[in-house]
Amino acid sequence: MTVERGVRLMAGVMVLLSLALAHFLSPYWLWLAVFVGLNLLQSAFTNWCPAMSIFRAMGMKDAGCGAR
Repeated sequence: MTVERGVRLMAGVMVLLSLALAHFLSPYWLWLAVFVGLNLLQSAFTNWCPAMSIFRAMGMKDAGCGAR
């Protein structure tokens, strides 16, 4: 798995988790989905987000390095 796919996977899981928690526990959990969305938005412009650094430290490779 590449860093880029890992970021998309984690973002999707976090949004779905946020929606489930908001449905079953409290609507305040929707703020987690807002945070994830804003983080994805800023990463579209800067090509960096904290999860990318964590995934690289875990040994994941970037997509541009011939990974498939």
